Amino acid sequence: MMNIQIVPMVTDEDINGKGYVHWKSWHETYTGLVDPAYMENTTLEKCTDIAHRWTQNLMVAKDGDKVIGFVGYGEHSDDIITNCGEVFSIYVLSDYHGQKVGYELMNAALEKLSDYDKIAVWVLKGNDKAIRFYEKYGFRFDGTEKEIMLGTPNTELRMIYTR
Repeated sequence: MMNIQIVPMVTDEDINGKGYVHWKSWHETYTGLVDPAYMENTTLEKCTDIAHRWTQNLMVAKDGDKVIGFVGYGEHSDDIITNCGEVFSIYVLSDYHGQKVGYELMNAALEKLSDYDKIAVWVLKGNDKAIRFYEKYGFRFDGTEKEIMLGTPNTELRMIYTR
């Protein structure tokens, strides 16, 4: 049995590990879904820089000292839904898929967002593995879509979890 811990991201090692997981997971998840030129520009350095600039409301999953996943959370930015939190990002290295790491990260985020009646996530259209994960957890599509530019236009779909 692995000894996975979910902890707040605080140390430089945690932050650098989050940057690595961000970079590696993006390439594992979005290759074939996102413009190849955009993917090529999603470098480890850029992801590590983002990790150092955005350190609030992040939890990391660690296997010993190694960061293997992370979750970012906060208040939902859409004013239309009242009393709604949001899971902004949740990524786990593919070597750890199917081992409940994402589930534990989501539990930790929802605990941090316990003041909210609803929780939103945005998922890239075509990211079927993530969609299945969210649906298993209890998230449901609410019909809202938005276009985002990741080199070329992509569609994100909103899913809502209601307590």
